[in-house]
Amino acid sequence: MRVLIAEDERASRVMLEATLRQLDYDVVATEDGAEALARLQNDRGPRLAVLDWMMPRMDGLEVCRQVRAQELSSYVYIILLTAKSQQDDLVTGLTAGADDYLTKPFDRNELRSRLAVGERILQLESRLATKVAELEHALGHVKQLQGLLPICMYCKSIRDDKDSWHRIESYIEQHSEVNFTH
Repeated sequence: MRVLIAEDERASRVMLEATLRQLDYDVVATEDGAEALARLQNDRGPRLAVLDWMMPRMDGLEVCRQVRAQELSSYVYIILLTAKSQQDDLVTGLTAGADDYLTKPFDRNELRSRLAVGERILQLESRLATKVAELEHALGHVKQLQGLLPICMYCKSIRDDKDSWHRIESYIEQHSEVNFTH
């Protein structure tokens, strides 16, 4: 799975990138929040992100806010990685839209576990999107079945839900955007 990392400090970025590659992740590394946001907005961009809180141009909190404010094609799971370790900082990060929070220096096993949680959430989101598409398709069939009309073959009339009979042409014109040409 591809993971985007946004970290402005080169040493931290290199260490995080190496750790993620050792954990068999495909890593997309960025140096600031603006570049991270641009990559996350791409429909083919990573869906799992590890963002530093304090970065130039746009900080991790603003990236979280911007991602959550947009209707992206898929959910982006965001882990905020920061030296800020106070309870208020955690609350601020999660309120801004982060899904998880990890303090620096990070523990490799904890990072792996939090990424695994993110993967599970993204897999659930994908399965849910598939089920929604299937249900929408099934609903279309139900609407089509509900659209069956009682038609008298002899007088060419349609009975409505109030048991009144109407000529086929007038009924169809009243209940759809169809106009008969002749």
